[in-house]
Parts: sequence; structure tokens; C-alpha cells
Amino acid sequence: MQNYFELFFLDVDFSLDYDILESSYQSQISKFHPDKFVTKSDKDKFSALQNTSLINSAFDTLKSPLTRATYLLDLQGINAFDEKDTHMDSNFLMSQIDLREQLEVIQQNKDELELDNFIEIVSAKVRDNIEQIDQLFKVDEFDKIKNLVRELKFYNQLSAQSNQLMDEWI
Repeated sequence: MQNYFELFFLDVDFSLDYDILESSYQSQISKFHPDKFVTKSDKDKFSALQNTSLINSAFDTLKSPLTRATYLLDLQGINAFDEKDTHMDSNFLMSQIDLREQLEVIQQNKDELELDNFIEIVSAKVRDNIEQIDQLFKVDEFDKIKNLVRELKFYNQLSAQSNQLMDEWI
């Protein structure tokens, strides 16, 4: 089986052009549109459905930096979220606790301005993390990438949580 990058005719690389990914996705998905299989056999319809599912899964994986990095690590035989590997940078862990506490205080005080500032801080951490991952993939620093991917997952969750809170307040 070809990997997700090959499915869209892309180089296997963390850096990618989203416009090319989108264009390739549209091209691939159109090949299996249900209207093209109305008169086909049940086997062909089922095959088209499986291909559509694979294409959608591949697209969803590659369009997100977190899942794309996780997938690239998987291609190297590295599970970023291996439950047996619990080592994390202590500075990051302390920062994680601090950020969670900040969000709790903001929530208790219902301070929209502070929440907006918090969202910006977390967004900057996400951008910085993605840039570091991108640079490290260029030099195959997979252990460092694995740790940054774990951190990115935390930042993404914190971002979603803080944005949801903002949505609730508006």
C-alpha cells in the first residue's frame, strides 16, 4: 500500500503546500464520487466507498500538523504516544501545569480580555512548536520530534478548550 503522501503525489515531508494537498485531494476524491458508480456492481460501489474513506482519512491526517507529524513518526516506526514511554521534559510539565492554572483563574474570573491574551499565547506556542518540528524533520531528530509532538497535542487541546470557553462567553 502506498503511504498517504504518495496517494496525493506529495513528497514525504512535514512541510507541505496546503493548496497542492487540497487540489490533489479534490482530484482523487472526484474519481470515486458515488454518481460515477450508480450503474456499477455492488463490489465496485463498495471498492469506491473504501477508496473514498482512505482518501478522506489520508487528507485529514496530512492537513493537520499534529497528525501529519505523528504519521511521519509512524512511518519511521516511532509511536509518539507510546504509553510505556512516559518521559517528558520537566520544564514543559511545569509550564503545562502553569498554563492550566492560568486558564482556571481566567475561567473563574470570567475575564474575556485575559482569555483573549491567553489564546494568543497558546497560539504562539503552537506556531513555535510546529516550526521546531519542521526544522527537526529536516535533520531526522526523531526523539526530539516525538517530544514536541506530545507537547503540540497538549497545546492543541488547550487551544481548543480556551477557544470553546471564549465561544461560550460570546
